[in-house]
Amino acid sequence: MAQLSKRISSMTESATLAMAAKARELKAQGKDIISLSLGEPDFKTPKHIQQAANEAISSEKYFAYPPVAGYPDLREALAQKLTKENGIPSKAENIVVSAGAKQSIANAMMCLVDPGDEVIIFSPFWVSYAEIVKLAEGTPVFIEGTIENKFKASAEQLEKAITAKTKVVMYSSPCNPTGAVFTETELRAIAAVIQKHPHITVIADEIYEHINFSGKHFSIGSIPEMQNQVVTVNGFSKGFAMTGWRVGYISAPVAIAKACEKMQGQITSGISTIAQRAALAAITGDLAPTRAMSEEYHKRRAIVYQLLQELPGFKTDMPDGAFYFFPEISSYFGKSFQGQKINNAQDFCMFLLNEANVSLVEGGAFGAPNCVRLSYAASEKELREAFARIKASLPKLQ
Repeated sequence: MAQLSKRISSMTESATLAMAAKARELKAQGKDIISLSLGEPDFKTPKHIQQAANEAISSEKYFAYPPVAGYPDLREALAQKLTKENGIPSKAENIVVSAGAKQSIANAMMCLVDPGDEVIIFSPFWVSYAEIVKLAEGTPVFIEGTIENKFKASAEQLEKAITAKTKVVMYSSPCNPTGAVFTETELRAIAAVIQKHPHITVIADEIYEHINFSGKHFSIGSIPEMQNQVVTVNGFSKGFAMTGWRVGYISAPVAIAKACEKMQGQITSGISTIAQRAALAAITGDLAPTRAMSEEYHKRRAIVYQLLQELPGFKTDMPDGAFYFFPEISSYFGKSFQGQKINNAQDFCMFLLNEANVSLVEGGAFGAPNCVRLSYAASEKELREAFARIKASLPKLQ
């Protein structure tokens, strides 16, 4: 029997994907499951993007291997977008296109972190951050925000966490799982700390850039003094409803970009040619569908916030972006149903999955074990039904 590596044996499975798999399994058994577990837009990819992919196939020009870092015209378009919209001076040579933002992050981590290096992660954090750090043989170091400060760790916390071993600082804004958005003032304070340490690189995950209800998005990479210390990560899954197309990208200092290209060249090479042509249409085309999706999320946020107020024992804040709520539910710990005790958020999520037929994700996977994540990337009808089921199930816990 084959012996698996310590690397894979020590890796934790993605909690979001694991819960989604359980929900699909129950659906296959005929149960009416409402899934609020995956961070996946419930919209279709806009028509003009679909049309660009159809045209690329019909042209028969894009059947060969693409350049590892992406087609030059796509990289140039992304560079122009970042320069004009985000204030991040970029050229095509700074851009590497990958199979989703997850690969973009993994590429950068593998290129920046050596065994024993420390990576400071703002917590709560997206489930894959810590595992990717461990895969690179680095050590995750967490600085935690709480619901009282909208889940945002501070520049002061960052300064205290930095050691001689710190190599990377990583955060997302808007944040998965909390929906928190760092303000320009907050990011400038964080940048002021990092500038004291030229050997530290920031990985700024901005995949939810277009789903921001707090005003104009601010990129830490736009601060002139930070331009040699920031890898900006973005992609098409959330703002353009292109999760299955698998297109993400980075803008990074040339040395890091070339290193990521080298890394990717030994793992996946260039990503799907047709997906790249679709991405080009997305980044250069009409943003009206993207704005319409964001407006719909904004409406749903208000609906879900009100529904959460009706659930006893749920403590929540109003998120400023993304499409998640991250309520604190520890008041249910210690309660039981039919002899099954709720010891933690995972038990609570399994209770709701089995009794309410609603899937959420436990917060421990995101660094906050007293919370659960729910996605409101679902129709208003599904959301209202899901909350009615949850509300009806909670009294069963005694």
